[in-house]
Parts: sequence; structure tokens; C-alpha cells
Amino acid sequence: MSFPQPFYRWRPHPWHGLDVGPEPPGLVHAFIEITPFDLVKYEVDKVTGYLRVDRPQRTSSQPPTLYGFIPRTYCGERVAAMMPQAKRGDGDPLDICVLSERPITKSEVIINVRVIGGLPMLDNGEADDKIIGVLAADNIWSHVEDINELPQALVQRMRHYFTTYKVMPGDPAQPVSIDGIYDRDHAEKVIHAAMADYQDEFGDT
Repeated sequence: MSFPQPFYRWRPHPWHGLDVGPEPPGLVHAFIEITPFDLVKYEVDKVTGYLRVDRPQRTSSQPPTLYGFIPRTYCGERVAAMMPQAKRGDGDPLDICVLSERPITKSEVIINVRVIGGLPMLDNGEADDKIIGVLAADNIWSHVEDINELPQALVQRMRHYFTTYKVMPGDPAQPVSIDGIYDRDHAEKVIHAAMADYQDEFGDT
């Protein structure tokens, strides 16, 4: 019996050991850290690759979609240059939100995602883009080609979540802003920039 190629004797690191996707930047992999049912924020541990509890959510808001990142991407100088107000990238892999008709309740899964747009999120002066995509071959969302085809209520829900999920009554204003949305073409350019930033930062790991 021959092993599939590549064959991993040990678990690959989800950021560095997985491929960007089948056909980037339009069809990418997403490693899911948080589901819409989570009231705790999980984040991949950059050393081990396992999920670490980052913090319980402060508010009653729940993530509106699956949430994770695109492997082998990095938000550095190129990503920051695409957001005029940004001083730098946030130094993390590129985040992605994924719509799925069927509930996916497990995290630490890899899914194929068709990119349709994004949110230009600025967090404390750092570019923290949220790419938006749909589960590839989804029974309901597979026809969507661009973010403008989504129900506006869904887009507004995503924008509201990311601009308010850290805010509690009485807190000072949070330095988070999302200036509109961008389409699939721009989202693919952001992914290309993040792939190039990854090569600059880590080379061929």
C-alpha cells in the first residue's frame, strides 16, 4: 500500500503546513477556529498549531459565520498598503468568514471556500481584513459570485459583529472601524498580497 502525497507522519501546523487552497486566490482553504455557536474566542497557537482559548466573549454577540484563517498568508506591508489608513498589518494570517447553509458545529476543520469579497477592518491602526467567502459546492450559497449578491442583512450583521464584539456599555470607544465592503476582485488582490507577505516573512517553510 502506498501513502498519499504529501503524507504527514505528524499533524501539520494549520498556518504553515497546509496549502493556501486548490485554486488561490479564488478558491482557498479555511482553517476554522470559531463557529457561530461559540461564546468563547479561540485562536490558533502560533507555536503548536493547536487551538488556544483567547478569551470568553465579553458581549452576548455570537459570530455570524464560520471564522478562521487562510493558511500560508500573512498580513504585512503589502496588505497594509491596500488600506490607506493602516500603519501596518496585524502580523497574523489573513482572516476569513465563511457562509454555510448547513450548520457546521466543529472547529479545527479545513474547508474549501470560494472568495466573494471582504471587509476592510482597521483595528488600532492595523490592517485586519476579513475576507468573506461561501462554502464551495454549498446547496444554497454556491451560486453567489460576489458580495453584492448576498442579502444586505447578512453583510450588515458581519459588519456590526466585528465593530462591536469587544465593546461593553460604559467602555471608551474602540479603535475598530470598517469602511464599507469590497468586492471579489479586491478580495483576491488582498489574498495575493497576503501570500506575498507570507513569503517575505517566512520564505518556503
